[in-house]
Amino acid sequence: MYEIYCKSFCDSNGDGIGDLQGVISKLPMLQELGINCIWFTPIFTSPQVDNGYDVADYQNIDPAYGTLDDFKELLLKAHALGIRILLDMVLNHSSDEHRWFLESRKSKDNPYRNYYIWQPPKTDGSEPNNWGNYFLEGNGSAWTFDKATGEYYLHQYSAKMPDLNWEYVPLREEVYRMMRWWLDMGVDGFRFDIFTRFKKPAGFPDTPKSPNALLDRNGFIVDRDMCTCVDGIHEIWQNIHKNVMEGRDIFTIGEGSGINIQNVADYTAQSRKELDTVYHFNLVSRKRPPFTLQQFRTEQTQWAEVMKKDVWTTQYLSNHDQPRMVSRYGSDGQFRVESAKLLAVLVHTMPGTPFLYQGEEIGMTNVAYSCIENYNDRYTVGEYYSMLENGMEAEQALAILQPKSRDNTRTPYQWNASRHAGFTTGTPWLKVNENYPSVNYEADQKSSDSIFAFYQQLIRMRKDHPAIIGGNLEFVLPDHENVLMYLRRYEQETLLIIANKSDCEVPVQVPPELIGKVFRRLLSNRPETVPSLGGRSAWLPWEAEIYCVENP
Repeated sequence: MYEIYCKSFCDSNGDGIGDLQGVISKLPMLQELGINCIWFTPIFTSPQVDNGYDVADYQNIDPAYGTLDDFKELLLKAHALGIRILLDMVLNHSSDEHRWFLESRKSKDNPYRNYYIWQPPKTDGSEPNNWGNYFLEGNGSAWTFDKATGEYYLHQYSAKMPDLNWEYVPLREEVYRMMRWWLDMGVDGFRFDIFTRFKKPAGFPDTPKSPNALLDRNGFIVDRDMCTCVDGIHEIWQNIHKNVMEGRDIFTIGEGSGINIQNVADYTAQSRKELDTVYHFNLVSRKRPPFTLQQFRTEQTQWAEVMKKDVWTTQYLSNHDQPRMVSRYGSDGQFRVESAKLLAVLVHTMPGTPFLYQGEEIGMTNVAYSCIENYNDRYTVGEYYSMLENGMEAEQALAILQPKSRDNTRTPYQWNASRHAGFTTGTPWLKVNENYPSVNYEADQKSSDSIFAFYQQLIRMRKDHPAIIGGNLEFVLPDHENVLMYLRRYEQETLLIIANKSDCEVPVQVPPELIGKVFRRLLSNRPETVPSLGGRSAWLPWEAEIYCVENP
């Protein structure tokens, strides 16, 4: 799976915004890479308050990206190359410029009123409860008062993104019709944004969570558990499956907080008839420190066990909501190339479907803008000003937010060393990372140490080695501080993967259970080394190898 953030991928007309014709022009490159499915972040008509996650028309393409005819052309050409297309469905909320909301706010008896969540004020005229919005906008509340009808509407995110009311059957049926329309056109499935938050707690009670001085405002509390995995969410998803997905050869993915090894089967087991797979954030979260090797082993082992219970999962280390993986989990200076390849090995050799985010295949890195005005991400901007209100110095606030900003992965794709990295002939909507003269697609293609070529090899290996897809997972050297070593076993095939995830040279250590085995090296990001575990004394910094065990 290859994620395209269309706005930042390739601009074909010089307006500074990536578009569908730009994507069409790069389809041969993606086919050459070896991917067989593209997931587009939202490309629907939108005011772009949150880069398309505020949809104003679910059945049209935003003019900045092109037209519906452009999308149909892309669909046709992608399918001809064996590439499927998934669309990002944002169904927890819409834009306040959507026709449904414009009607909904007109009067309390408007036919669209119950498409959204409206509540009367408390007796003192204040908000219905103490919920805060995730973007920390305005006074911090998740409720906005609308003078026209004298009631508040709910928005877990921006006030420009009102929550849809999934309790209302006419709203559900209209959404079902819309999704079927895209599938009938030929779309191959959907990624569902924040799918665990469609159901809201009955009665909209206050959250009991204690305030956080840096993240909450004016007594309004950001509680990520308040509207997550609420009882009744499965009824919603079983109905979506029944009315939209059933009987179709499509792929569906859920993205949302609250997913864990205890409840994942409730959403994805085939017998549940809800979704095909989901993301989880146990390893990848910009809110938490980077994972340790022990955390990686524990999480992957637990999820591999869950997968034996009719569950399928995903593997990723970066996306449009996360920092660049080589900067967060690798070493983006001296060992940028080596660590980019090592992380790719981890993603591609773990159980589940690997998700690549645009730019990973050339080792793009985080950006460090020098002032808040260069940032576009709503979380980054909102948290920055909240920190200033709470007395933090601007320089300190920016230093804290830079490594985890969503803009790190939203900077334009770096195609070459020309002006604006070859992304556009105009002025890019977001400033290009300043390292583009050396970190770009053309430079990588010319390199004898190409990251792109390494990804090609990994993707081919998944198709050639059933142990990568269906094999058991077993970690060896379980306490090593620097090295991840694990086996993937399936029927007669056993693979051994070794990754020195550190800036240090580490002595080669063969665990007792592997002594006497014969290893044939299939792939290495350090091809200059001796292709044998017994033929040398050390693993180099960020070295990654894949072996076939000849006598398992």
